Amino acid sequence: MDEALPPGAAPAGTPTGTPAGAPAGVNVPEFSVTEIAGAIKRTLEGAFGRVRVRGEISGYKRHASGHAYFSLKDEGAKIDAVIWRSGFGRIGLAPEDGIEVIATGRLSTYADRSTYQLVVERLEYAGAGALLARIEALRARLLAEGLFAPERKRTLPLLPETIGVVTSEGGAVLHDIRTTLARRFPRRLLVWPVPVQGEGAAARIAAAIAGFDSIAHGGEPPRPDVLIVARGGGSLEDLMAFNDEAVVRAAAACRIPLISAVGHETDTTLIDFAADRRAPTPTAAAEMAAPARTDLLADLEQTAARLAGALQSQTQAALLRLRAAEARMPDLPGVLAAARQRLDDREERLRLSLPNLLAARRGALTNAAMRLPSPLSLTQAARQTLVHATHRAATALPSLLALRRAGLNAVRLSAAPLHALLAADRNRLAVMGATLESVSPEAVLARGYAVVLTETATPITSAAGVRPGMALRLRFADGEARATANGGRSDRQGRLDL
Repeated sequence: MDEALPPGAAPAGTPTGTPAGAPAGVNVPEFSVTEIAGAIKRTLEGAFGRVRVRGEISGYKRHASGHAYFSLKDEGAKIDAVIWRSGFGRIGLAPEDGIEVIATGRLSTYADRSTYQLVVERLEYAGAGALLARIEALRARLLAEGLFAPERKRTLPLLPETIGVVTSEGGAVLHDIRTTLARRFPRRLLVWPVPVQGEGAAARIAAAIAGFDSIAHGGEPPRPDVLIVARGGGSLEDLMAFNDEAVVRAAAACRIPLISAVGHETDTTLIDFAADRRAPTPTAAAEMAAPARTDLLADLEQTAARLAGALQSQTQAALLRLRAAEARMPDLPGVLAAARQRLDDREERLRLSLPNLLAARRGALTNAAMRLPSPLSLTQAARQTLVHATHRAATALPSLLALRRAGLNAVRLSAAPLHALLAADRNRLAVMGATLESVSPEAVLARGYAVVLTETATPITSAAGVRPGMALRLRFADGEARATANGGRSDRQGRLDL
């Protein structure tokens, strides 16, 4: 900043008079380096006692001594700046490279390097645009990490036993929350007082959220069932503590359902995105945390009335069904009487049917016995058949053996040609065939005889085996005929009347 001086006037802080040892007749004063540096410093500090400088932070570095050094720059120039360790508590925000700020302080010089610098006493973001851009960049980065995902949101308990509150201790916010809870449903309230703006506020708020989350279940103090982080309204700069990354991460990591109630209804901070629920005001947050007792009682009465009505309706419906079933049921005494009468009838029929059944079975057995052949006749017929067979075998076997023996002898003794042997065998075979034919039953039947058989094809060999009325089968050479016996033996010769 240049200022015009009146003619003959010296700048403020400039040494006056002619220093000792100045050459005679020389009007230009002579100064030491220290005097010039002091004069410049007094002039600069006098002309720029307190200034506000807007620029972008560059080259920020925190020294081991606690002092911080950086530069403020814009499109045309750059100025060095320093924050003394004692002034960090009042600085207002955490400096970092790349952010545009308005630095409030005083200009001074550093004589060892012949430089001037701005001693910063307070930092502010340079307008809402810079703040919003910074907030939006942080929001986009946390959103990409998934900290604002809907599936991370927790459900608020219906009726919490303990409610934790993170807010300033002396503000109206805590009073509003207390009065709202006392009016709706008194609950135990745990308050963790924190500064809600200024240097260190974000770290204190994040520590309070993490502290509530670290309380063990069943311990003392009790672990809150729901957590409210609240403050009153303010400018965008005043709410910046709730846009801090540490606060947002603490809210997202908190395992207790968390309600954010920062600022007024139109204010939005990053903690609102990480919280499980957002309330437009601290009073609304208290209303979300605890239900109204009158509403619960009204709902309970309404539910009880609905249950009573439903129970009465079910009882009436069951009574109607019971009466309808009773109307459809038959007369039990009449049913029992009919059943008893059917039982008597069945008993009488059973008593009469058993003798009849036995008589029918006895008659059928008698008829079957009459149709059965006599065991004696069957035995005699079998014996007679065996005797005939034995006789035929005894008659034919010696002849056959004799023929075979004669043939063998003839074969041994005769040296006749083979055709002579064959002719002899044919003759013997013809003789044997004639012999067998003479004893064949078929030949006997062909001469006019017949074989008398029973119904089961058993031969009858004597008249004693025939009973009156017995069914007989007569086998002839050319077929069979059926007959019925009229009587038994009629004479000693065994003639049978058919």
